[in-house]
Amino acid sequence: MCGPTAVGKTSFAIDLARSLQTDIISSDSRQCYKELNIGVAKPTIAELQSVHHHFINSHSITDEVNAAVYEQYALNAASTIFLSKNVAVMVGGTGLYIKAFCQGLDNIPTIDPAIRKLIVQKYAQFGLEYLQHELSAKDPEFWDVAEQQNPQRLMRALEVLLSTGQSISAFRSSIQIERPFSIIKIGLELPREQLYQRINERVDVMIQQGLVDEVKSLHAHKYLNALQTVGYSEIFDFLKGKIDLNEAIANIKTNTRHYAKRQMTWFKKDAGIHWFNPENAIEDVIKVVGFQ
Repeated sequence: MCGPTAVGKTSFAIDLARSLQTDIISSDSRQCYKELNIGVAKPTIAELQSVHHHFINSHSITDEVNAAVYEQYALNAASTIFLSKNVAVMVGGTGLYIKAFCQGLDNIPTIDPAIRKLIVQKYAQFGLEYLQHELSAKDPEFWDVAEQQNPQRLMRALEVLLSTGQSISAFRSSIQIERPFSIIKIGLELPREQLYQRINERVDVMIQQGLVDEVKSLHAHKYLNALQTVGYSEIFDFLKGKIDLNEAIANIKTNTRHYAKRQMTWFKKDAGIHWFNPENAIEDVIKVVGFQ
């Protein structure tokens, strides 16, 4: 199950998993980190206790977690679930992780950790414009098709380029791995204005819950890849004195809306996704899954 941030995936997936009496495998690239809570909208303790979740609080921010790591983790989790259950629920908004699980990944060489650290530091110091300038100048082939406002994708492309001397485009293929199980793709979507209102409200709640203090506690780790993400980068800017808190909050809302738009652009390219409004659609989704 996929969809943009704040659409209601967490609660919907829990209801679905409880109806199907099975586990949830998260496909969120940040909720796996034990140290991140408020800023990643992690499920509550009660929600985690109501259904067994995989890939939540499973790693530390000092661990290297990427799509390849996720692919193996999620396949192992699915194999464990299928020992006793006929179905598993996967839910999240990280499109690349979902793709890795469903059809495998391109074979990209191992990246030198020193190169990755340097790029993250450059991004933290000079921002998105640095990544855009470097890639447009050094890898115009990829730049023409890149998600040009997505720092994670740009950093990934730049580290591949600097490590291998080749464009990330050179390692991409259309070959898909056949999985030994059936996959049914469900997408959740809301009208744009309703989704954006939910995003704004969620950010306000995060601030009330103590997001600033959470980010302060992680200040020593601010250059780690796990923290190069919306909700944390903006508060780091506030803590550095670059902007005031109101501007940081406004930037989180804006950047989260942009992220949600990128998520939907990614997911809408997949014609195999069945789309639903999350409000009162649980029975319809169960019918599509084939258990009613």
